[in-house]
Amino acid sequence: MDLLNRPASGGSDSALHRIVIVGGGAGGLELATRLGDTLGRRKQGAITLIEKTRTHVWKPKLHEIAAGSMDMGVHELDYLAQAHWHHFRYRIGEMVGLDKERHEVLVAPYVDNEGQEVTPQRVFGYDTLVIAVGSQSNDFGTPGVAEHAMRLESAADALRFHSRMVNACIRGHAQNTALRPEQLQVAIIGAGATGVELAAELHRTTREVVAYGLDCVDADKDIRVMLIEAAPRVLPALPPRLSQATEDLLTKLGVKVYTDAKVARVESAGVRLADGRMLPAELIVWAAGVKAPDFLKDIAELETNRINQLVVKPTLQATRDDDIFVIGDCAACAWPEANHGKGGLVPPRAQAAHQHASHMIKQIRRRMSGRPLLDYRYRDFGSLVSLGEFSTVGNMMGGLIGGSVMIEGLFAGLMYVSLYKMHELALHGFSKVAMETLARTITRRTEPHVKLH
Repeated sequence: MDLLNRPASGGSDSALHRIVIVGGGAGGLELATRLGDTLGRRKQGAITLIEKTRTHVWKPKLHEIAAGSMDMGVHELDYLAQAHWHHFRYRIGEMVGLDKERHEVLVAPYVDNEGQEVTPQRVFGYDTLVIAVGSQSNDFGTPGVAEHAMRLESAADALRFHSRMVNACIRGHAQNTALRPEQLQVAIIGAGATGVELAAELHRTTREVVAYGLDCVDADKDIRVMLIEAAPRVLPALPPRLSQATEDLLTKLGVKVYTDAKVARVESAGVRLADGRMLPAELIVWAAGVKAPDFLKDIAELETNRINQLVVKPTLQATRDDDIFVIGDCAACAWPEANHGKGGLVPPRAQAAHQHASHMIKQIRRRMSGRPLLDYRYRDFGSLVSLGEFSTVGNMMGGLIGGSVMIEGLFAGLMYVSLYKMHELALHGFSKVAMETLARTITRRTEPHVKLH
């Protein structure tokens, strides 16, 4: 076998059960960490995590990085270091192919920012494969989105938006001519959780950026954040009362909310609506809809749905291959309890990825010992949306009690923070999380509220 096609096991544990996890998001990294702490540490299994980036940031935090209200350096996690600490292997690269018969994953060459090849094309053999590649935004074929709109799919996207936002403020301050109609106007397309959270954060951080000496820009007069939603209300997944309360707060903050507003096209200087209206904007963010990565569509003849998700059995196994499991946003996992018994799919949320990872710990142990696998049941703990320092809204418990308990304010904010703490606990354990939380609390008092990268 030549070097190119030789399975890249990465070590001398070929006699062990090979568990390959593709994707280092919330579910994939939690699974690799917990399997490494048990099977990997005890030399009972060889765990490999394949991920195309070097560092991990919890995806629900991306809007804070984009707005500049969170220091990414404090919250990002290096995959190579995590793998060393928790007894699994990290291999950089992007999955581009799958050979079910040979039990091999094809990974593309990794090329750095300077165009230099760091690793060649590689093949990784597996006994159990877990696909956890998450989701990406879905532009539904809307013209101009790819050319003119930014997305928040990664930390790099968030940093790019933040840089452009700060540069726009500096440009507006320095120029001697009047502002163009689109200058310092931000259009966010999609009023789901990401869009609403970004709009609320931007209201505060843009004003703080201007307050750092950009006195030629009048934040209240010159800067406008627009939130555009095709549905009749913002946060359509939440109860109407919470949607209305959120819209009222956003309006009070100065965010211009457009509902029942379908986007016809995105242009270089704004957003054209289906009714003909033109909304001038210098910065445009697409935050409407999600789909699984395009490369999954019919990969290796596995069953997929219309948004590229891999269809799974109740055990989280792919419907056409029992050696392949799928977790997180890229899994089309049935949720019979949804919609009052009418059926549906588990929603693409961080809590679902966390639950998938916890279930897969048991599944892999049972699989390795030859015991029957267990069916997965999604437990809906509701939805929470952070409006930064202004408020948090949501509905808790969801399907667990056959209804929703609507919560707002401080308690909702504490629950929102707890979701992130659960993720940190899964990755680091109690002692480290407690110490780091204390350190962040102390240093936060002396740090600026907004980051200027």
